[in-house]
Amino acid sequence: MNIFPIAPAESRYLWFLIPVIIILLGAMVLAATSVRGAHSSSFEIRPEGLRLRGDLYGRLIPKAQLRLNLVRRVDLTREQDLRPKWRRLGTGLPGYQAGWFRLRNGDKALLYLTDRTRAVYVPTTAGYGLLLSPADPDGFLSRLRAVLGS
Repeated sequence: MNIFPIAPAESRYLWFLIPVIIILLGAMVLAATSVRGAHSSSFEIRPEGLRLRGDLYGRLIPKAQLRLNLVRRVDLTREQDLRPKWRRLGTGLPGYQAGWFRLRNGDKALLYLTDRTRAVYVPTTAGYGLLLSPADPDGFLSRLRAVLGS
């Protein structure tokens, strides 16, 4: 029997794998962050404003930017204008949308949305609105108005 091994590949051709591996690892980290955010996101009502905690899109929205007189509970199965239409920069997993979206009415919105029937819409003076899915929407609205005023 005669065995002939393959000729060794030139190492310069293997260098193209490094960017591919880095991109794949980055995608895996982003996916893991999004899945974690879907289970652990929260909304903190503080005297200085509304803190969104979760994946990459968390931030503090100052009290002065919240249009508290227009905050309301929404059912997105009935209110077509507020439904997300285009994802601009965000996560779109089944049952979880987070990040920047365009709504059907053309407005820009920051979403942390899991339940479309029990969402809260919070408009801001910063050129975008918030669509959130707190576990207790009525309790969230009540505390938001009590702590930040209406």
